Amino acid sequence: MDLNAKFDLFAEHWSPKLVAHLNDYEVKLVRIKGDFVWHTHEETDELFLVLDGQLTIQLRDRDVILGPGQLFVVPRGVEHCPRADAEVKALLLEPAGVVNTGDAGGDLTAVVERI
Repeated sequence: MDLNAKFDLFAEHWSPKLVAHLNDYEVKLVRIKGDFVWHTHEETDELFLVLDGQLTIQLRDRDVILGPGQLFVVPRGVEHCPRADAEVKALLLEPAGVVNTGDAGGDLTAVVERI
């Protein structure tokens, strides 16, 4: 699969797109820009792999800054808030059905579509 070709199919930010399944997990691509919402996923960890740009994952006790080729796993139940000053392209790996805004809900909650 050509991930760059998949990214060419969408431009919106904070709207993950499903590109593959791995057992009970979903592989999603997302464009990130600006601030997201503080949230948690009580039942699962969440993996962020940066493909392009610089992503900051804010935690209550520190910031994790990721560049291309770097990943971070947010442990289940840990409150976090992704943000990016300029656009980031990232890959997410999480169990099927995980809601992007976790327990926070709101306007940025995405309906995931397959591309």
